[in-house]
Amino acid sequence: MTDFLQNCIDGLMFGSGYALLALGFTLVFGVMKRLNLSFGPSIMLGAYAGTWVYLNFSQNVLLVVLVTVIITVAVGIYVERLCFWAVRRDATIASMVSSFAIWMQLEEVAMHLLPERTYPFPAFFTSRVIEIGPFVVRSEHISMFLLTLVLLALLHLFLYRTRPGLALRAVSDNPLASTYMGINSSNILFLAFAVVSVLGGLAGFLILSADSQVTPFFGLWATFKGLIAMMLGGMGSLPGAILGGLLLGVVEANAFWYGGPVIRDISAYLLLFMMLIVRPGGLVGQRIVAQQQAAYERV
Repeated sequence: MTDFLQNCIDGLMFGSGYALLALGFTLVFGVMKRLNLSFGPSIMLGAYAGTWVYLNFSQNVLLVVLVTVIITVAVGIYVERLCFWAVRRDATIASMVSSFAIWMQLEEVAMHLLPERTYPFPAFFTSRVIEIGPFVVRSEHISMFLLTLVLLALLHLFLYRTRPGLALRAVSDNPLASTYMGINSSNILFLAFAVVSVLGGLAGFLILSADSQVTPFFGLWATFKGLIAMMLGGMGSLPGAILGGLLLGVVEANAFWYGGPVIRDISAYLLLFMMLIVRPGGLVGQRIVAQQQAAYERV
């Protein structure tokens, strides 16, 4: 039981990073009803730019954070203008395929920027082991978990206490009604991508800082983990994205302990498969599925 509880604690620490990635996918999907497959590679390119600055110019960690976030935002805006703003709102497949093409482009840019497979990433946290009774927690994981909670609180305040946040939620709930209310949906979509990119850049920095390295596979990893966590919690649900990320972290931590790294990777897809069978809407997204089913029956 002690091992199981220790794994759950570790899983919650890892899952906080997954939750931030899932929030990025959820915000875009909730507003546009489209998936941005280049979200993970956008974060990777921002992290590569920060690493390049760290290796060639300055080892100031705050400068690395700033460069990572700025480049991630710039790439996110580039993706939004090219794959979503320029594509009709009802052309969901076209925007998703175009974002996948941008994914390949971003990976090529990252590989030319830093051609080696693995590079050190600056540690933002002091690394030491903290013992709490029979349990052990690493200080960098606690720091990442606490900073994630702060980011989630700031995102909640933005969405529920500011006019742009309320406009973003209005466009997500009913695009046509929000247009009649005078909300410029194009500006709101641009704002959504900017907010998501800031969140993604910070999430990427926190995750890589805890790992102390960055590889070309980080974009693929971030995309898969974010999508799985989003679907586990419920597509379009912000609380669901958080719960899905934490659940994924706990399951992977226990799977790694009891079965090894191969079982850990398989467990994520097995968990998603089981969730889609038992609750297709995710942990808290069943209401959305019920509404869509009722609308289909009325039609």
